[in-house]
Amino acid sequence: MITPVLTRILTSAMPSLCPRQTFVAFLRRTDENTLGRIVVESAILLAASRANASQVLRDAATAYKVDTDAIAAKVKQEFATKDKVKAEKKPVPQSSARQPKTAKRPAAA
Repeated sequence: MITPVLTRILTSAMPSLCPRQTFVAFLRRTDENTLGRIVVESAILLAASRANASQVLRDAATAYKVDTDAIAAKVKQEFATKDKVKAEKKPVPQSSARQPKTAKRPAAA
């Protein structure tokens, strides 16, 4: 699949080429499997752009026997794990860290 990230990488590798030329160069170098995937994904995206996108994508997932519920559950689990790790790594707020330092200072008279 050609993505904006891949286009940016290819364009940076070949800065003199426009995106169209970069895509053509990419297509010439790819194998049949990748070309087939690009054609299928392009057809799905084209259909999604012309009709109800969510319905077209749902129909495509059904046609290609993709278990969207399993993918959604796995993605949800990964995000929950990332949130848990973020919560554990959260630094101590600076306001509570400063309180003991102010208590040690002598009172100004």
